[in-house]
Amino acid sequence: MGIVLNQSFKNTISTYLGFGVGALNTLFLYTNFLSDQYYGLVAFVLSAANIMMPFMAFGVHNAIVKYYSAYKSKNSINSFLTMMLLLPLVFIIPVAIIGYFSFDSIANLLATENVIVKHYIWHIFIIAVAMAYFEIFYAWTKVQFQTVFGNVMKEIFHRILITILLCCVYMEWLTANQFLQALVGVYILRMLLMKLYAFSVRPPKFIFQKSDNFYDILKYAGLMIVAGSIAMVILDIDKFMIGLMLEHIENVAYYSVAIFIATVIAVPQRAMHQIMMPLTAQYLNENNKKALEDLYKRSSLNLLVVSGFIFLLIILNINELYRVLPKEFTGGLLVVIIISIAKLYDNMLGNNNAILFNSEYYRMVLVFGVVLTVLAVVLNLICIPMFGINGSAIATFFAIGIYNTVKVLFVQKKFKMQPFSIASLKILAILIVMSLLLYFWEFPFHPVINILLKSTLIGVLYLSTIYKLNISDDMSLQIKKYLRL
Repeated sequence: MGIVLNQSFKNTISTYLGFGVGALNTLFLYTNFLSDQYYGLVAFVLSAANIMMPFMAFGVHNAIVKYYSAYKSKNSINSFLTMMLLLPLVFIIPVAIIGYFSFDSIANLLATENVIVKHYIWHIFIIAVAMAYFEIFYAWTKVQFQTVFGNVMKEIFHRILITILLCCVYMEWLTANQFLQALVGVYILRMLLMKLYAFSVRPPKFIFQKSDNFYDILKYAGLMIVAGSIAMVILDIDKFMIGLMLEHIENVAYYSVAIFIATVIAVPQRAMHQIMMPLTAQYLNENNKKALEDLYKRSSLNLLVVSGFIFLLIILNINELYRVLPKEFTGGLLVVIIISIAKLYDNMLGNNNAILFNSEYYRMVLVFGVVLTVLAVVLNLICIPMFGINGSAIATFFAIGIYNTVKVLFVQKKFKMQPFSIASLKILAILIVMSLLLYFWEFPFHPVINILLKSTLIGVLYLSTIYKLNISDDMSLQIKKYLRL
């Protein structure tokens, strides 16, 4: 776990810095510097681009991670990487042509409830392409076990630029429409800088010949398009459908704030995932089952410890946090609680996704995902008209819960391993007890002071309990190291 913990720690720091900047943008700058309508529009555009991104990438970023370590000669590696750079164009170019000639039909379809969306269809496409090639260049560095720079670009860079752009809107140097134009430029710039870094880590040598296992790679990449889209559907279908089904696009903004707060729980998983993907692929390619099982259990336990702490910070401070936000956004309280529980379950799976995506059973991810996508869409169609944004959160919770359970059971059946232990139950017990004891208890001060005081109390109680019970050797070691115990 040395390289995992080392780069995961650095990635966690950069991811949290990014989320800190994102919190400033999402909770304060967007809500005060843009109208609710334009904030909802930005959320809709980015959600639609995220849903399109796996198609634009053509599954290449997953294929690089899975197959790179299987090639040994320089010639075979270079021909493989050349193909990976060109393959997405097979999808991007036809989509651009179809979009050009069918623009009015597509625009009218997406702007059924909110006409303003019609003017920003090309924004969605360009951002999706920039996101896709960013992920490809990031995968290029992941297989060299260099993930830190890419994580900084993925989590911090664009958010800082967005902060600057929002301040420009406040100073009236940019209009809201110009902000949307500049947002496209931010994602293009991020992609270009990632390309320069990737090519500095491993300079490309273009060899135009068919790679070994070409058809296997093509089949895998094709399936990863669907699997990747499914993952993005899980993340963004709720916001996309709220924008389509509810009359006021402002609801997307209110929902996005609540989702952002809950998504902070996913930060450790996102940070550790960057290094766990290539490492898991390596263990699978080497058929090193013992190391794979150890990584599975330890990643699950360590992620549960860290994400559990974040879960407590969010749930036990959420009422105070909503006191400092504009009143219109407070309707997302239930959304935060529901999605936070779903994200906690996500973290408990450790490197489950990495095992499935990089094993011979990757096709099953497609099967599970198709069922999940249908389930998520159906649940949103039922719940959004009934309960509004809370209904979308309920739909997402059940879809994610069922999907994760199926994946755990499948890995258990095929690999004879599962991520949970008695230590996992102990952590869950600690989370339940602390949540029940501290949820309704507040300091009688300003909300910001209350959050700081309560967070300090939660940190002392939680970390001391984890350390004294020695639930995780890795976490106990980190606590000793950084608190000098």
